[in-house]
Amino acid sequence: MFQNALRTSLSLYRSNVSSCLRSQTFRRFLSQESRTKIQAAVTEYPVVLFMKGNPEQPMCGFSRGVVKILSAFDIPPGKFKTYNVLEDLELRTGIKEFSEWPTIPQLYVNGEFVGGSDIALSMFQSGELETLLEQHGVIPKASESSS
Repeated sequence: MFQNALRTSLSLYRSNVSSCLRSQTFRRFLSQESRTKIQAAVTEYPVVLFMKGNPEQPMCGFSRGVVKILSAFDIPPGKFKTYNVLEDLELRTGIKEFSEWPTIPQLYVNGEFVGGSDIALSMFQSGELETLLEQHGVIPKASESSS
């Protein structure tokens, strides 16, 4: 019951933030070229994280938190890619418009935006993130890995 209430709350929060970003006040008009590059990036690997810094040296606590969460799943390197938004101003601002989400880090699984650090933490704690990664073949199902 709590899990459904949390999921509903997160969904409402996400839609409220998205509607604010869609308003003309917050919109930056991402070029088609930039949109295409970002789309290619989010679909290049099964798990993609746009973060400040890199997994070995995160440059913010929120990015560090998501890296720590993902490290708990021991995702194979061939299925996981990070992008340091501090190295590219266009990527840093463009990813926010692309996802319609105002903050970094941003986590994508199989090309779909999952959320930022709060949502990743919530999904980790509830088991939803593990289920999502299993469903997309990123990590083996718990029953497969124990046999």
